Amino acid sequence: MMDIWDRLQGLQAQVAQRRIRSLFEDGARFDGFSARFDGMLLDYSKTNIDAEIREALIALTAQAGLAEVREAMFTGDKINRTEGRAALHTALRAPEGAVIETGGQDVMPGVIETRARMARFATALRGGAFAGQGGRITDVVNIGIGGSDLGPAMAVAALAPYHDGPRVHFVSNVDGAHIHDTLAGLDPETTVIIVASKTFTTIETMTNAATARDWMAETVADPGAQFVALSSSTERAAEFGIAPERVFGFEDWVGGRYSVWGPIGLSLMIAIGPDEFARFLDGAAAMDAHFRTAPESGNLPVLLALVGIWHRQICGYPSRAVLPYDQRLALLPPYLQQLEMESNGKRVAIDGADLGRVSGPIVWGAPGTNGQHAFYQLLHQGTDVVPCEFMVAAEGHEPHLAHHHRLLVANCLAQAEALMKGRDLDSARVMLAARGWHGDAAEVQARHRVFPGNRPSVMLAYDRLTPRRLGQIVALYEHRVFVEGVVLGINSFDQWGVELGKEMATALGPVLSGEESAEGKDGSTAGLVDFLRR
Repeated sequence: MMDIWDRLQGLQAQVAQRRIRSLFEDGARFDGFSARFDGMLLDYSKTNIDAEIREALIALTAQAGLAEVREAMFTGDKINRTEGRAALHTALRAPEGAVIETGGQDVMPGVIETRARMARFATALRGGAFAGQGGRITDVVNIGIGGSDLGPAMAVAALAPYHDGPRVHFVSNVDGAHIHDTLAGLDPETTVIIVASKTFTTIETMTNAATARDWMAETVADPGAQFVALSSSTERAAEFGIAPERVFGFEDWVGGRYSVWGPIGLSLMIAIGPDEFARFLDGAAAMDAHFRTAPESGNLPVLLALVGIWHRQICGYPSRAVLPYDQRLALLPPYLQQLEMESNGKRVAIDGADLGRVSGPIVWGAPGTNGQHAFYQLLHQGTDVVPCEFMVAAEGHEPHLAHHHRLLVANCLAQAEALMKGRDLDSARVMLAARGWHGDAAEVQARHRVFPGNRPSVMLAYDRLTPRRLGQIVALYEHRVFVEGVVLGINSFDQWGVELGKEMATALGPVLSGEESAEGKDGSTAGLVDFLRR
């Protein structure tokens, strides 16, 4: 029996020269290759996937045992084998009354208790019952990095129309410019600092936290009283001066890039309030239920993952552009960059064997319409094919600017259509002739105006960017990455690739300060150290 991967490669060879637009000739293409769930629509009809290819892609999920691994994740099995942990971020958004066990213990009482503590603190801070030395809190600064920054920063920006609490700021980079520029203009007496680090040892986060504490100590008698820790180490937080009632911990079965649903999301809860935060969780929980129960042919995370596998592993396209036509989703591409590339940027399978095929794609992007004036030239006429993932809402939050939104949507739909249709040489010649161009000059100009087209894209459309809808979008992409990892045989929940550089940076610190010599370093590193020290 032919291997499914081999079958897919054979199918790809058969359709490689097929024009995607030809698939629309029967009139049923859109309905057959789109799926809906709760106000959201995933359209993957502008890809070269047909019914036979889809059937083979779905067969990959059966071959990989997706249904069994998915259930193991939701029920608390230790599917993160290299670290011996469960991957139970879904429990953080599960409703009260749910029972989810790992290691024989129901985790939900602790989840619900922490969620309630967060809500009480956020309510007190937003209402003025919790105040700073100078009175009511006006600003909150979240200090974290990676998942402790990207998730909440993205969500806070996305849900700006729902902000009715203090201003929220984010610091992540250990570059002193980031903490300096963020604190400039803030009043330490009315500012709260949130330090987000599970172990309370992350070097970048703790360096920034110490700088923020020094800044606050210049005018605040007890700076620790205006600090909050999102950490599992109450001892280290106490040593830093943070009382236990302002420490919100989470378990080791929550990975950083999956942590916005729990204490790492405290900054979001403060910005939009506990009720809207609950709607954010409800949206993610609804996507969880859909992912767990919907058949593969109508399952949004499964379909999105299979499109990704078709484009990366079968067609060989090395990158993927994420293009939200929503300015408030400007931080979604970098958030998804971490989610995808830290999860599936691996070279060995779960058993340690060589993977044997390419792993995750390079993920990048920017909001439309800004990207159109930056890199769409490459998308339309570059030599590499870059599959695109568009996102657009039916309506915005500014009804008095509805004409802006119509123009935004028109651009989004037009770009997807143009990528698929393109423009051939004959059409370019006709267009230029109508403008008065003739002869050799016209021929040269025509070639510059050819668009190859046949460039695939998917479209995620939804009614409006609400807390519930954002929760669904983020959970959709989490599960998409999980499905891709299962099909590829990858552990999507560890990230050993971030360790080596951090270890070497620690060792270089004394060399840069002059306490140790650069002896033993390679010639390039030693030369750079010498130049930078001089």
